[in-house]
Formats: sequence, C-alpha cells, structure tokens
Amino acid sequence: MAIEVGGKTYETDEEGYLVNLADWTEELGGEIAKSENVEMSPNHWEVVNFLREYYNEYQIAPAVRVLTKAIGKKLGADKGNSKYLYELFPYGPAKQACKIAGLPKPTGCV
Repeated sequence: MAIEVGGKTYETDEEGYLVNLADWTEELGGEIAKSENVEMSPNHWEVVNFLREYYNEYQIAPAVRVLTKAIGKKLGADKGNSKYLYELFPYGPAKQACKIAGLPKPTGCV
C-alpha cells in the first residue's frame, strides 16, 4: 500500500502506517490526517509533535494511557485527559495520532 503526496509515493503497511519513519513530513502528516477525516488544528499538531518527540526519546509509540499521562505532565491536566484527546482523534488518540505522526502502531492497539 502507499500514499502519494506532491508527486512522491510513500510506502505504508496494510493499515496505512508509514513503513519508513524517516519519510514523514508535516505535509505528509496532513494528507494522512485528511484520509482519517481529521481536520488538523494547532492542538492536533501539538499532540502529533509531542508523539514524535516521545518516539525519538523512547523508541516506542505510547499506548493511550501512557500517552494521556505523558501529555498531562508536559502540556497540563486540561490536555492530559482522554476526553480531550478523543475529541481531537475520535478513532483513538494513540492509534490515529501515531498514524498521522508517521509512527508505528502503538503496542497493544487492536
């Protein structure tokens, strides 16, 4: 499977996650978001960029509980809760946001 952005083709797995994490750009993330029916706002990008930083540090995409706690620590309790994250990413904050961020599917996500 693949996604095309700006005339360039990027390989994805059968669920739409990027195969080569180094291929990710913000433009590509925006296209993945469109395919997920997510209208990206600064709040969405804040979570996506947080996930990319988290992945760079720990080499793992966090499951939703870990993500919620970590965001709460860094961005505050008003953003570190499931309700807020599910409003941004209705199909699962960890799963959907990781896909948009060009990261692998989090461990434990179905």
